[in-house]
Amino acid sequence: MDSYGIRCVSKEEIATADQTMSYPGYPPPAGGYPPQPGAYPPQPGVYPPQPGMYPPQAGGYPPQPSGYPPAPGGYPSQAGAYPPALAPGSWGGAPVAGYPSVPSNPGFNPASYPAMGKPSMYTQAPGGYPPAPQPGGYGVPSPNQQPYGLYPQPGGPMPQPQGPGMGYPGQPGQPMPGYPRAPSPNPSMPGYGGAPAPMPGYPKVPSPNPSMPGYDGGAMPGAPAINRGFRGTIKDFPGADPLRDVEVLRKAMKGFGTDEQAIIELLGSRSNKQRVPMLKAYKTSYGKDLIKDLHSELSGDFRKLVMAMMKTPAQFDAYELNSAIKGAGTDEACLIEILSSRSNAEIKEINTIYKQEYKKSLEDSIKGDTSGHFRRLLISLAQGNRDERVNVDVSLAKQDAQALYAAGENKLGTDESKFNAILCARSKAHLRAVFLEYQQMCGRDIEKSISREMSGDLESGMLAVVKCIKNTPAYFAERLYKAMRGAGTKDRTLIRIMVSRSEVDLLDIRQEYVKNYGKSLYTDISGDTSGDYKKLLLKLCGGND
Repeated sequence: MDSYGIRCVSKEEIATADQTMSYPGYPPPAGGYPPQPGAYPPQPGVYPPQPGMYPPQAGGYPPQPSGYPPAPGGYPSQAGAYPPALAPGSWGGAPVAGYPSVPSNPGFNPASYPAMGKPSMYTQAPGGYPPAPQPGGYGVPSPNQQPYGLYPQPGGPMPQPQGPGMGYPGQPGQPMPGYPRAPSPNPSMPGYGGAPAPMPGYPKVPSPNPSMPGYDGGAMPGAPAINRGFRGTIKDFPGADPLRDVEVLRKAMKGFGTDEQAIIELLGSRSNKQRVPMLKAYKTSYGKDLIKDLHSELSGDFRKLVMAMMKTPAQFDAYELNSAIKGAGTDEACLIEILSSRSNAEIKEINTIYKQEYKKSLEDSIKGDTSGHFRRLLISLAQGNRDERVNVDVSLAKQDAQALYAAGENKLGTDESKFNAILCARSKAHLRAVFLEYQQMCGRDIEKSISREMSGDLESGMLAVVKCIKNTPAYFAERLYKAMRGAGTKDRTLIRIMVSRSEVDLLDIRQEYVKNYGKSLYTDISGDTSGDYKKLLLKLCGGND
């Protein structure tokens, strides 16, 4: 102490003070770094750690299995635990004036940050460091950013550990704005673990397995889960030009005789939308009607097949329906086949084309040529008003199955109207669920019940609707098989299915055919037809299985 009352400080004390003051609040004076025996890291021979060491025992960090929120003594740390509580104003301590706080985050606890030592001698003045967060700047969570704190927020994703250098110090996992984020070695799935859930309002990709709401509190597929893309056999021919194509047709028909092979090769390799424009191109180039020229040059079933291929799908369906109705008899199976397998949009287009071509509505034609419940079934299907949603309410499916059971097996007589209402109005996905519930309820397929309860055209019509809904390719495979089985061939059915399904699902029909009948469709067509007719049918078939 000198004469002015000022105490002189030795060099050793200055050195000690420098070490203590080199960084505010670090290192801690008592039990500082390097640690004393019993501290971290443990000294030789002290493992497993003793009480008070790191890693801490019960009551320390990490918390013991007790779930969230932490039990007393867990995390956040209590007095005396690790890390120690900090004094207000210190680095990591409680906020003071000017220090940004995060009051909206229940998972954030400033005391949870590791202590740097004794309380800082510096208080935080307004406008000091760290600066108050600016909008969009450091310290403000971005709109899609996980809020501060290590515990998941209600409805938000769980925190995802990040690699070194992936965030700001003290805030694990927060990426630097504008800085490329290193790819995670184990990328997580959206909405699971640490990955963000889909953003509200963002269009969702249709699920390959649409759910059935209400099924045991969960979901189950309401439609076939696998969409294998295009399943037709005829595709667009690359670079097809209708003007060049009609030149080939003209040469094939010009002069003595007809080059049928050229016609087969051309028409059998063009899609419907490439064949139909040939009509106008032919008239443009030669001033003649292609249909009339083909009709005069060809004959028999080969001509019928070519004529069918030159119509649009709706024109061909309208033509087939009209042919099935007019004349001495009615081809009821053809009516059911077309009306039960086409979509609402296709049926509406068929109605429009039918009225234009035949000056009479399809419904009026059906009314004039059929009767009873079978007529009502056809008229219902001809409305093109079936529910086409893919999701299925299983509770409603159970109700419908019970209604069908009550209308048939469980009563004297049959309430055909109930069958009509359910089979013609419900979606195909829903009806598949209804059929399954029906079988589980009464131990019998819906087809067997229909056969027991109905007869005649109504029975065959209802069965066709059920089969088409259950498995459309298998239904058409059966139709083809029956068309070629036995004496004679139902060529009209064979042509209609081969042409109409060649760009829809003929590959699937081929698979069902060989699975159910032991021979390929290609083989049966080859054995049941002949000549140019056979060659063009096999071109449509697309190959042997």
